[in-house]
Order: sequence, then C-alpha cells, then structure tokens
Amino acid sequence: MLLLMCALGGTFLLFFGVALRVALRAREVQVPGLVGKTVNDASQSLGALGLTLKIDPARRSDPRIPANRIMQQDPPAGVAARTQRSIRVWVSSGPRTTTVPALIGQTERTAQLRMAQDGIELDSVSEFVSPDYPADAVVSQDPAPEAKAERVSLLLNRGEQSTTYVMPDVIGIDGTRVADALRARGFRVTIVGSQPYPGVPAGTVVRQQLQGGFRVAASDPISLEVSR
Repeated sequence: MLLLMCALGGTFLLFFGVALRVALRAREVQVPGLVGKTVNDASQSLGALGLTLKIDPARRSDPRIPANRIMQQDPPAGVAARTQRSIRVWVSSGPRTTTVPALIGQTERTAQLRMAQDGIELDSVSEFVSPDYPADAVVSQDPAPEAKAERVSLLLNRGEQSTTYVMPDVIGIDGTRVADALRARGFRVTIVGSQPYPGVPAGTVVRQQLQGGFRVAASDPISLEVSR
C-alpha cells in the first residue's frame, strides 16, 4: 500500500508539473517588432497578443527613425513574454535639427569652433585661390545660414601666395645700378643716407636691408645705404 501510494503521488506530481508547464507556455507569446511603427499600430499589435504598451515620456532624436515613431523597445522583438506584460517603448523625436549659423567671412578655425559650439558637423571643405577674397576665409557654405541641418560644407579661399626671391648680396656694388636693376623687377628700393667711407668709391652700397640670403617678396621694402 505504501509503494502504491508513493507511485500515485509521484505520478500526480509529474502530471501536475507537466500541466503547469504547458499552462505557462500557453500564456507566453513572442514579442513583435515595434521599431518604426506608430504608437497606435504598436498598441494594436500588442493588444492582439494580450500585451500592453508602456510609452517612456522621454523622447530621443534619431537620424533614421521619423518623428512620432517607435525607435526602441524593451524587451526586444522575438523574446517570449507572458500575456499582460507591458512592453516599454521610446518614441523618436526625429533627426536632430540645428539652425546653421552664418559662417561666411570667418576664418576656417573660427568657423569650426562655432560649428562645434552649435553641435554641427563639418561635412566637407573645398578650396580655391583668388585675390578677390580674404585669405583663409569662408566664401560660401551649404546649407545657407538659418537652415536646419546637422552637417555643413564650406568653401574656403586659400589666398594667392606671393612669389618670393632670395635677396642678393649687393654690398660693394654701385647703389644706383643696384636700385635700377631691382626696381625693373618690381621691387621697392630706397637709397637712404650716405656717409664717407675711406677708400670706398662714392655711391657704393655699404649696407643693405634686407640682407643677402633672406627671402623677399616684391611688396617688401628694400633699403640701401651708400658711401659718399
């Protein structure tokens, strides 16, 4: 009798456990994918499965999900959940939009600092060389100021680089001949002051500024001091 009672009890527990497991499984459903759906569509999808929708009050920006659509859910799609469970979702506020500041006329460095302050990314930089605009300045931007965008492209004028030359050493040469030769090549030359130098012919260059070997541009002033 004792063995029979133990056998019956074991059988009861076994079937009870199986029945309980089947009942629990029968109450489980697979969470559907809600990302990209509107709140109404998501609520209907969950309601058909016996689940409820819980919307997080904090909205988040997302460059891929349009505004007023679900961008994230917990638990994720495909997870088994018991009926009547709440599925938490976050609704997208759409791509982040920022008002583009006016950058034309600013230097590249200043424009990048302003963009960083406003949370705008630099998309691309195009360059050209022209004497008609200030060097290293923003000439154009895309999109235009006051537009709503996250990225901006800039057009910069790098400025026309002046040609430089190596200043020759002209000490000991006739000052007038040196000045005429340099002026003929577009340089600004001035003969300044003169003082006697024993043994040195009058009009000979005894000091020069810029000195020989230095880089000089056509716009740089050159002064020559000659003997008398």
